[in-house]
Amino acid sequence: MIFVQVKDNEPIERALKRFKKKIDRVKTLKELKNRRYYTKPSIKRREEKQRAIYRQHLQQQEMNG
Repeated sequence: MIFVQVKDNEPIERALKRFKKKIDRVKTLKELKNRRYYTKPSIKRREEKQRAIYRQHLQQQEMNG
């Protein structure tokens, strides 16, 4: 569980910003989104390969351009 202590006279926006940063560090939301539905391991591997190919393509464009 993530806790954020709000200090005296601290704006709620600042506390929310700290809360969001903590959530990002823990990667809770990303895991929650991944657990919404089951994906087969073969599909996960395929998607990872596609992401890697895409990143490699972007790097090649950056080097050439």
